[in-house]
Amino acid sequence: MNRKDMLAGIPKEGFLKLTRENVDLPEEKRIALIRKGNDLFNQGRFDLAKKVFLTAGYNDGLVRLGDRYMGEKKPLEAFRMYWLARHAAKRDHVVEKMSLVIKRWLHE
Repeated sequence: MNRKDMLAGIPKEGFLKLTRENVDLPEEKRIALIRKGNDLFNQGRFDLAKKVFLTAGYNDGLVRLGDRYMGEKKPLEAFRMYWLARHAAKRDHVVEKMSLVIKRWLHE
């Protein structure tokens, strides 16, 4: 595969969607959503938990998802969760690791 073909396969919106919808929820509904997201996370239904955590704006849940993705060797998805959770230390740690990989590739 040549370079032009590889670049053509990149989605025009990029690889990462790094936005978070701000939904105005009453506090009791937000708490109920967070509980539901935690239940889904504990059941291993991570995609649904992610949607609930994003809707509720629950940063701790997003960080837990990011930690899980790091454990699964999915640093881009972990980066996305840390970014959305606004957890600078964990986000920066992933960026540092990815930059070391790129540096290694450039030296090869």
